Amino acid sequence: MATDAATTPAKPASVDIRNFAFTPKALTIHAGTRVVWTNRDEEPHVVVSAGKQFASSHALDTSDSYAVTFDRPGTYTYYCAIHPMMVGTIIVQ
Repeated sequence: MATDAATTPAKPASVDIRNFAFTPKALTIHAGTRVVWTNRDEEPHVVVSAGKQFASSHALDTSDSYAVTFDRPGTYTYYCAIHPMMVGTIIVQ
């Protein structure tokens, strides 16, 4: 049985938090994609939208994850509230 691509949910995209950086730093996805951040560091991190375009995470301890589904096209910049030099971008097409 074939499925219609328009009704099939997009595969989640992953962002690792490792060595005080978001990897990948920039991620391009299609609208409707769920992005999952996972903390691989021993230090806590908090994912915060620079323009308050999505809800912030709680403090993510080692191996904790946080997810957001991006439904609208646009560019979403974010950073770590604890370590503001950590920045990343989600580009939704």
